[in-house]
Amino acid sequence: MFVSPAYAQAAGATANGGIGAILSTFGLPLMIIPLFWLLILRPQQQRQKLHQAAILAVKKGDSVVTAGGLMGKVTKVEDAVVEVEISNGVKVRVVKATIAEVTPLGSKPAND
Repeated sequence: MFVSPAYAQAAGATANGGIGAILSTFGLPLMIIPLFWLLILRPQQQRQKLHQAAILAVKKGDSVVTAGGLMGKVTKVEDAVVEVEISNGVKVRVVKATIAEVTPLGSKPAND
């Protein structure tokens, strides 16, 4: 009633330039994927590798910060557990996977 019928165009007409339309449609997403990987995923993977190496290399005397916010000095290292002294005479056992930051023995903490 209010909508006029649409009729197909001539059968021999090409659709907006053929291959150029395909490149403009798929080209941008294909360029964004490597850019996303280069700017976001790769640096995150590198930080994760460095963090994992620091956790595996933790040793007696290192200062650590856990994901829960406990700060202390490592007194004993086992396979999956680290004993951390958080105050004089107060020692807690912490799972290595929960360590957020490791400061090696003898180094100064960063000033923020």
